[in-house]
Amino acid sequence: MTEYWYNVRTHEIEEDRVSDWSQLIGPYKTREEAEHALEKVRARNVAWEKDDDD
Repeated sequence: MTEYWYNVRTHEIEEDRVSDWSQLIGPYKTREEAEHALEKVRARNVAWEKDDDD
């Protein structure tokens, strides 16, 4: 099964992890999910900050 990764250095999607793990967010089941990786990270960070404030 193919896995997709978002590379935070190149801002590209990788199939079946090519780069070092320290540069990647994932794995994701689809290319589309990987394309939205940064949005998911930002949303989680906002939620965690809100929880910290409460």
